[in-house]
Amino acid sequence: MKYAIIAAGEGSRLANEGVVTPKPLVCLNGEPMLDRLIRLFAANNASSVSIIINEEMDEVYEHVRNTTYSVPLDVVRKSTPSSMHSFYELSHKLGNEWFCLTTVDAVFREDEFSAYIDAFHHCAFTGDFHPSAADGLFAVTGYIDDEKPLYVETDENMTIRGFHDENVSNTRYVSGGVYCLNSSSIPVLRAAVEAGMSRMRNFQRHLLREGFILKAWPFAKIIDVDHPDDIQKAEWFLN
Repeated sequence: MKYAIIAAGEGSRLANEGVVTPKPLVCLNGEPMLDRLIRLFAANNASSVSIIINEEMDEVYEHVRNTTYSVPLDVVRKSTPSSMHSFYELSHKLGNEWFCLTTVDAVFREDEFSAYIDAFHHCAFTGDFHPSAADGLFAVTGYIDDEKPLYVETDENMTIRGFHDENVSNTRYVSGGVYCLNSSSIPVLRAAVEAGMSRMRNFQRHLLREGFILKAWPFAKIIDVDHPDDIQKAEWFLN
């Protein structure tokens, strides 16, 4: 199974608040966030990991180049205007396989992530999740601590019915920034980018309009590291 990491953001909020380390290399309990994800992916049947970093991240590039990992890496160096465009650049590395894509600052417990990947890999979502029933499995959480959360509306079977900027329907969940999808999403992504679409949340809405069946998989908590106090929250959570 292929994995991909979006790490092309500038981390401007962290930098403006005094964190000089590039976001992908911010340590949680002594381990850079980027390395932690690669380790987790390797432990969950990764055949390869593709990473996109922006062109200014020399420190991150040198770190990856000089670190030995237990799984093959593909590194793309390109500055992009949005996470959707970063996904577009990574799509050329994903081929025709099912894959898992995540942002570099999504922090979750290892056992929850393994259960999520196992459900996706074995097509065992509550007894009826299988390729003919769904095209993807998206991580969601009821823990809301984001400045601009994306609310994920689901039905009683955890089928996703909508993505909303506001909680317009008493939605329980927000997006966790982790996406498992089949390869049929790639041509849709490329056409959308070439048509001028931007932002990952708009692409997720577009998938629903295109008839993709997406399921939600709840995590107890997923933390986004955007501010210095998020680092402390994430370390406490993982401990």
